[in-house]
Amino acid sequence: MGVVNVTPDSFSDGGAFDEPADAIAHGRRLAAEGAGILDVGGESTRPGAAPVPAEEELHRVLPVVEGLAQTVRVSIDTMKLAVAEAALDAGATYVNDVTAFRHDPDIAGLVADRGADCCLMHMLGEPRTMQRDPRYTDVVTEVKAFLAARLEFAVAAGVPEERVQLDPGIGFGKTLEHNLELLRRLDELTDLGRPIVIGTSRKSFLGRITGRDVAERVPATIATCVMALERGARVFRVHDVAEVADALKVTAATLRRDG
Repeated sequence: MGVVNVTPDSFSDGGAFDEPADAIAHGRRLAAEGAGILDVGGESTRPGAAPVPAEEELHRVLPVVEGLAQTVRVSIDTMKLAVAEAALDAGATYVNDVTAFRHDPDIAGLVADRGADCCLMHMLGEPRTMQRDPRYTDVVTEVKAFLAARLEFAVAAGVPEERVQLDPGIGFGKTLEHNLELLRRLDELTDLGRPIVIGTSRKSFLGRITGRDVAERVPATIATCVMALERGARVFRVHDVAEVADALKVTAATLRRDG
């Protein structure tokens, strides 16, 4: 899953693809590098990010969704019903909701009605507050219980279980130790029976470990994706598609030989 941010304030590439033509060209490059899904987002969810009005989010994402959906599968990264609906109208077939349908529960019914796929993610609080002293008794157990409950909610709203993917929300209301514990015990989340999505790309906890700036965290991202694949993850949301895709191909080939 290649990241296509059309935001001025995303932590990694904010402002890099403000113009729709630039974002579309970037998305097509990511698809050529091996992305099976392009995740288009118009509202930053970095720690402390301010909300974006639906009208502005629509203005940012719709031209990009329309431009990419003709040639590659598109996901809309949003928590707003109006944006999700318009993006699906424009050709998206996947809704990536970092609130797991909590911000706008009606998105679940929309996904069900349209036969779309979706990703439900764990986040503690909201982007503005999620990194203010996050605490868990057992982060893996609590994240797993949350994802199980949100899966149950989606299915009850009519979304077929096979249409749902689950994301533990690395970096969303978690400390460095929480993130590492989730990666270490990721196989426990596969018990939920749905594909696990991992989004570690260029994140700040990797910078804390390596001392690298955001654009220099590709090797660290690769390390987390390889470990996640070994532990059962199946979808990898990344900025640097070619590098991660190659690493995952080699890892998958090796694991098949071992198995």
